[in-house]
Amino acid sequence: MNITSGALLTDLYELTMAQAYLAQGMTDIAVFEFFVRKLPPQRNFFMAAGLEQVLNYLEEFQFSDADIAWLDQTGGFSASSLDALRAMRFTGEVHAMPEGSLFFPHEPILRITAPLPQAQLVETRVMNLLNFQTMVASKACRSVLVAGDKPLIDFGLRRAHGAEAGLLAARAAYLAGLAGTSNVSAGARFGIPIYGTMAHSFVQAHLDESEAFIHIAEAQPRNVVLLIDTYDTEAAAEKVVSLASRLNARGISIHGVRLDSGDLADHARKVRHILDRGGLTATQILASGNLDEERIQTLVTGQAPIDSFAIGTAMTTSADAPYLDCAYKLQEYAGRPCRKRSEGKATWPGRKQVYRRIGTDGRLNGDIITVEGDCREGQPLLGHVMQGGQRVASPPSLEDVRRYARLSLTQLPAPLRRIDRADPYDVRIAPALTELAEQVDLHT
Repeated sequence: MNITSGALLTDLYELTMAQAYLAQGMTDIAVFEFFVRKLPPQRNFFMAAGLEQVLNYLEEFQFSDADIAWLDQTGGFSASSLDALRAMRFTGEVHAMPEGSLFFPHEPILRITAPLPQAQLVETRVMNLLNFQTMVASKACRSVLVAGDKPLIDFGLRRAHGAEAGLLAARAAYLAGLAGTSNVSAGARFGIPIYGTMAHSFVQAHLDESEAFIHIAEAQPRNVVLLIDTYDTEAAAEKVVSLASRLNARGISIHGVRLDSGDLADHARKVRHILDRGGLTATQILASGNLDEERIQTLVTGQAPIDSFAIGTAMTTSADAPYLDCAYKLQEYAGRPCRKRSEGKATWPGRKQVYRRIGTDGRLNGDIITVEGDCREGQPLLGHVMQGGQRVASPPSLEDVRRYARLSLTQLPAPLRRIDRADPYDVRIAPALTELAEQVDLHT
């Protein structure tokens, strides 16, 4: 059984509510929206990701016979409810911001319009997919912004929180601007370029470090990147220089060396000097070892001679912000706008659209959230992507999404490009939305 798909990948209360809705004949059209309430500390924006997996999930939504049999044996569901679940498919429509879009607190990035039991049942998995990839993409953007033109590689699989997390983190990071991943499955599944070097264990398994370098070069002669900090970093760099001519004579060039520990800036300067002195001016230096956007920024601004960076744990787990304060809330049922007024968690009612203004300098110049149909100045951000449970167009390629994300980042105003907290971006609530909220409050 594939545990990452299927209708049972949900919370029990979704099924309990669906049974109650069905029993009461509450199957009119409902509107739910997904949004994030607030930015984590030191963050200035979010990048939307995960829509592709959400649409796949909705198109394939179905309870299998095995699912129904298991629900039946729990004793918690009536025969009529189980029959309804067996026949259920997602038949609704979806409006969403494209993946790679930048967005801000309280802006809906996805709206689902469907019969109430359907829209309710998909809540958990929709949130699960959007929360995770948006979290990772938003984290990865920060390293992309500080690294400039230096390539970044995802090395996060081994410390990801499970196989699906490692796979989707590689996708989200590539979408956000990383150059590739060490995750072979992500390369096969999504077409992401794959990169790899060698581990300390390979060196330790040999009696001689130079012999280890020769053997790995022979194993992958077109991409020789040698890990040189197992014992003595600078001594290993000298060995690389002494081996270069022997390997060159066999048509094998040393593409790069990797530093994974210690004072990376200091080691990089010393290793760069050794390589250049030995004629290996084209051999690049890759740095890894618990890097995040702050350490990368320090290395870049300090002009450490590092050509590329591998980032893993901090990005794949979004270590400083490991979840988003996201929500999937009912905004309308049977044509009636709905609003939650809970303390600290109030929502804006009704179907909404976000309009974005772009300044004459090509940078973001303010958003406004309003009710659907209230046209405002700027570009509407939510587009129609699914109708009748099917996509309205072929999905964009991951490369297209990546290009869109890159364009989105170029539109960030300078203060929002920093990795320290800037003044909040201008997001306003339109009078039409305020008035609707007041009307709803009068009747609830």
